[in-house]
Amino acid sequence: MGTGSDMAKLRLGDNEYDLPIRVGTEGNRAIDIAKLFAMTGHIALDDGFANTGSIMSTICYIDGEQGILRYRGYPVEEVAEQCEFTEAAYLLIFGELPNGEQLEAFRGNIRRHTLLHEGMKAIFAGFPPYAHPMAILSAVVGALAIYEKEFGDPGNPQQRLLAMHRMLAKMPTIAAFSYKQSVGQPFVYPQNDLTYCQNFLNMMFAVPSEKYKIDPDFAEALNLLLILHADHGQNCSTSTVRMVGSSNVNLFSSISAGIYALWGTLHGGANEACINMLENIAADGRNLGKYIDKAKDPDDPFRLVGFGHRIYKNYDPRATMCKAVCNRLVKRFAGQDPLFDLAQELEEVALSDPYFIERKLYPNVDFYSGIIYRIMGIPKDMFTVLFCLGRLPGWIAHWREMHLSPDKRIHRPRQLYTGHTKRSVVPLIKR
Repeated sequence: MGTGSDMAKLRLGDNEYDLPIRVGTEGNRAIDIAKLFAMTGHIALDDGFANTGSIMSTICYIDGEQGILRYRGYPVEEVAEQCEFTEAAYLLIFGELPNGEQLEAFRGNIRRHTLLHEGMKAIFAGFPPYAHPMAILSAVVGALAIYEKEFGDPGNPQQRLLAMHRMLAKMPTIAAFSYKQSVGQPFVYPQNDLTYCQNFLNMMFAVPSEKYKIDPDFAEALNLLLILHADHGQNCSTSTVRMVGSSNVNLFSSISAGIYALWGTLHGGANEACINMLENIAADGRNLGKYIDKAKDPDDPFRLVGFGHRIYKNYDPRATMCKAVCNRLVKRFAGQDPLFDLAQELEEVALSDPYFIERKLYPNVDFYSGIIYRIMGIPKDMFTVLFCLGRLPGWIAHWREMHLSPDKRIHRPRQLYTGHTKRSVVPLIKR
């Protein structure tokens, strides 16, 4: 990160203030307002942090206008095509692609921690059968702070490293156990001779009474999706992990908070919401025109889920890759699910409509990922769990980067108070 020689000028009344301009490695620029309040008595108001840079980071670069996403400088397309998920995780967390020895050591550190403490089974058993897997996932990940308490000091480099290994190792096990609990099936223990994605699919779908054969196309598709979801800058859940972690709480509690942030339909829950939308359209006679018109009506709350993105004003590069995988799987399973054809029809109609073209409302990663998960047999309420599994390396990378920063301090946004001015309490008898 370079520091530009230019200064921004701020005029308030008769006073003028200089604010430093910071220049990133890709030429992106920011006005540093860290001392704004101290200098002027004013704060910057930016509802929803839409134009606020909360940190300086070396992990992920996004150019929404050009449709660019890079992990540590590498285009996400290249990482997804050439790397296995644990390679991408190593890249995000430690900053460089591993060599063969480093990758094998990293994988070994993950494999030896895949099992959960047997006492944690009681936590799963305590949830009712209708519990959403995301709720179970966050609660059990939070419980790791109890079972892994000896690795809870984020200021201790050795504890920090072990916590990261254990979090990566145990998340697939917890995710699969969450599903098994929700459907009343026995837990399937991890098999450490399988790859990260193969292991998860086996724990999800195998049962003790028969042998499960892992579909290589599904393992490949899952590997791609996890990498494409691995990081995306300061999104809601990543910002949550950083916010919570800034208090010096342990990694497991920080990740638990991030899981809850991701659950919302405006964030990671959008892929599940997309399938729900397609099912509703199918149940309504596949009347696409009706729903396209509803989406264009400013007085109608309906929105086409899976179209548009707050950052991307071009085609989401992740969506391009998802679409290719989706098309391959749809061809293989053609005729088995009417929602596949409906999704393709909806995309064609929307992309030919001037309303969507002018507003640059392209299909995003959620539109295709939900369809791919459905083809793989992943139930809807597990879609966001898979998103968590993919986003985990990014969360860990940002948590680690924050704790390595010499400028780290607890996050504490300010607010503009718009409530009552001072008033006196009226005694209860007079109210």
